[in-house]
Amino acid sequence: MKSSKTTTKNKRKIWQMPWGFPESITIVCGIVVVGSMLQLLLRGGFNFYLLAAPVNYYIGGGLILTCIGLSLLKKNRFIKWFSGIPFSISLIMAFLLLSLIMGLTPQLTGEQTNTGTIFSQLGFDQMTHSWAFVLIYLTMLLALGVLIAQRLQNFKWKDYTFHAYHIGIWLVLFSTGLGHADMERYIMHVPEGETEWRVYDASKNVKELPIAIQLNDFDMETYPPQLTIIDRHSGAPQPKAKPDFYSIDSENSSGMLNGWQLKLEKYIHQAIRNSDSTYREMPMPGATPAAHISMYNPSTGVKHSGWVCGGNQAQLYMTLPLTEHLSVVMSQAEPKRFRSDVILYTPNGTPKKAIIEVNKPAQVNNWMVYQYGYNNQAGQLSKYSSMELVYDPWKTAVYIGFGLIALGTIAMIWNGKQIKHKYTNDKQPLEI
Repeated sequence: MKSSKTTTKNKRKIWQMPWGFPESITIVCGIVVVGSMLQLLLRGGFNFYLLAAPVNYYIGGGLILTCIGLSLLKKNRFIKWFSGIPFSISLIMAFLLLSLIMGLTPQLTGEQTNTGTIFSQLGFDQMTHSWAFVLIYLTMLLALGVLIAQRLQNFKWKDYTFHAYHIGIWLVLFSTGLGHADMERYIMHVPEGETEWRVYDASKNVKELPIAIQLNDFDMETYPPQLTIIDRHSGAPQPKAKPDFYSIDSENSSGMLNGWQLKLEKYIHQAIRNSDSTYREMPMPGATPAAHISMYNPSTGVKHSGWVCGGNQAQLYMTLPLTEHLSVVMSQAEPKRFRSDVILYTPNGTPKKAIIEVNKPAQVNNWMVYQYGYNNQAGQLSKYSSMELVYDPWKTAVYIGFGLIALGTIAMIWNGKQIKHKYTNDKQPLEI
């Protein structure tokens, strides 16, 4: 009986130091609640553009000094808890939960406004700008920074895995958050054969950039088009319930379209009109796909043959009439690949030649130039190419952070294998 009383008496109460998971979870939930209240009271999320340079440099320097200063108080119980495992895990779980909500919720762009629902008013549809997310992010940055500063005070080379991984994470969080305000993004339309350096900003005002693009040539490759039968009056593909389409393929020159047997006699991917009803191959601007086909209806015995062409801005389309109500038509060729041959100019650099394609951008200084689009109606005849220009002076720090994370991860895997190998070799066989 006395032992039971002693156990009850020695049991740690909540909010009694040292704090553990109950206190950590409570405080993290409190941070989220405070962030949500700020979101409702201020009627909007945090404006990261208030941190544009040089403000972010001052704040970044203040964060680093704060982390170093707090790390010197390593004997303080509060600092031990602040940089300890229970609080870190609680912060990570809150961060992951908010990120999961962000991934499952359609996010609004800067030009869109909230829908008026409580879910939207709390900022969940603009999660990275919500006060709850920002406060959790800032607290993670401080807690992780204090932990790193404490470990660096007693630096040991054998802890390189810890330092690489944690410094990498901190550097990515630090750079992406504070560097967001310095990022610029524009769409530039460059006419073929000309040089452009002007764009429109978010307010639709003309802005001159310190980078210019000269478009030497815009080139596009397309997939072979499709054939289908349509109603000549409504233009609807047949049959209406489930339209039939034939993808032009030289290895499979036959198919069925709405009960008609189709045979591909000849296909020219780059063709021009040879007469009112014929085509010939001519690789040149304005050329368009054309196919000579034969159509046969087994139920009626009717046969038709002729050329079909989808047309473009340079050439008229051509159809093959089958009946009073039906015709065979060719769809517009879908783009397979499009690229821009450009020269990039900067004030203090030499001109840089580049071929820009989708997922193959060009980089000059802190600018990334992406292939964005073209005149969709003109297709291959587009007289301009659209480029997306992204300016991010913090991207080098982000790349270094990811490099350190990768190095730390590889080191953890390697060290784990070494420990397992040592354990296997040192393990004594069982005696039977």
